[in-house]
Amino acid sequence: MFMTDSWATFGTDLLLEPVPGRGLRAGLCEALREAARTGRLAPGTRLPSSRSLAADLGIARNTVAEAYAELVAEGWLTARQGSGTRVAERARPRKAAVPVPAPAHRARASRGPSYSLRPGSPDLGAFPRAAWLAAARRAMALAPNDAFGYGDPRGRIELREALAGYLARARGVYADPERIVLCSGFAHGLVLVARMLRARRVRELAVESYAVYVHRGLLSDAGLRTVPLRLDGAGARTEDLAGMSAGAVLLTPAHQFPTGVALTSARRAAAVDWARTTGGLIVEDDYDGEFRYDRQPVGALQGLDPDRVLYLGTASKSLAPGLRMGWMVVPPGMLGEALAAKGRADWTSSALDQLTLAQFIASGAYDRHVRGMRLRYRRRRDQLVAALDGRVKVSGIAAGLHAVLDLPPGTERSVLQAAAWHELALDGLSMYRHPDADLPPRDALVVGYATPPDSAWGPTLEALTATLP
Repeated sequence: MFMTDSWATFGTDLLLEPVPGRGLRAGLCEALREAARTGRLAPGTRLPSSRSLAADLGIARNTVAEAYAELVAEGWLTARQGSGTRVAERARPRKAAVPVPAPAHRARASRGPSYSLRPGSPDLGAFPRAAWLAAARRAMALAPNDAFGYGDPRGRIELREALAGYLARARGVYADPERIVLCSGFAHGLVLVARMLRARRVRELAVESYAVYVHRGLLSDAGLRTVPLRLDGAGARTEDLAGMSAGAVLLTPAHQFPTGVALTSARRAAAVDWARTTGGLIVEDDYDGEFRYDRQPVGALQGLDPDRVLYLGTASKSLAPGLRMGWMVVPPGMLGEALAAKGRADWTSSALDQLTLAQFIASGAYDRHVRGMRLRYRRRRDQLVAALDGRVKVSGIAAGLHAVLDLPPGTERSVLQAAAWHELALDGLSMYRHPDADLPPRDALVVGYATPPDSAWGPTLEALTATLP
């Protein structure tokens, strides 16, 4: 008989119930056959040792060993010295083929796109794995015991302090670590803001006429009506806010998505004046604000009035969206509302990931990565413009990770169809337009030149140039 502490750490676990009424060995053999036959135990799965499985099932070790030997002889299992006992590779039974007449012409696009220039993603292949791993090791070595608990709903203080210093230095944000609330990306932060606004009985929120449609959907799902704010070459027309009934406005001042313009100082001042006069809230999306090429840095709008601007930022464009890491810098009077919206504990991103990002920022690795990617994306942007060779007007390229390519009137849909034919995923500008926007029609493409990996960049450019009229 085995004592609990002697077998609790044996091998791997296997949930298995011998088939009753067949005897121990026969019942065990049948249960293993059925698990392999149905695919519950995939080919190559390593089984527990005979000693471990016998202890788990409360039967004799010889019974398990004999069952394993029988199934090896039948071809259900394999046993090799040093490799243990595994489920054998077996051909799956084929279904009878049903002849399907092939169409005379099958569109090439039916296979799905081979290339993508959809915006909203950095080059995921450029993620700084080695530097991130080094930061993770330091974070794990230095992590206090309380990092493994449920945690402060604002997130780890180490990351909030690192962000406060970075945002003040690089983005001009007044960020007290006590007023930073961590979240799992921009969308999550926006949902929290929507809850805060609803709690304030706000029912309408002004948004830019062209914007990420998913964000509008999140706001609508939260019970907020979105009202379009007109755009021009100077950014959102914030002077129009005075004639609206909106209680808040969502802006992308540093680099408007998708048009790519920066909000002018006069428009920034108009937004702040509106907020001060009406008590409204400005929600700032600092979309890819760190990537600039042909212009001086444009600071965050929050620096003009930290009491009236709620700042939202993420690591999704600078590092990777898969990190699920974002942050809110809330006005002093709204911290309680933000914590009430988020909940009583930090359920969003892993504390260890937060500590890793804190180490990544504090060590200077984050700055080095952003500077390196800035050069990388600028080269891509220049290659894109050179490949287009003046065939279309290109705008919004002084900063950010995408460009807008204007098309002849009425051609956007046909160009997108041509892109599908060339197996290229592209977005048209029309998909970002607010359905109630009062703007003249504009046919254009929104080209995310950061998206393709280096290995696909050349063929992707060729597919784009072949697509254009």
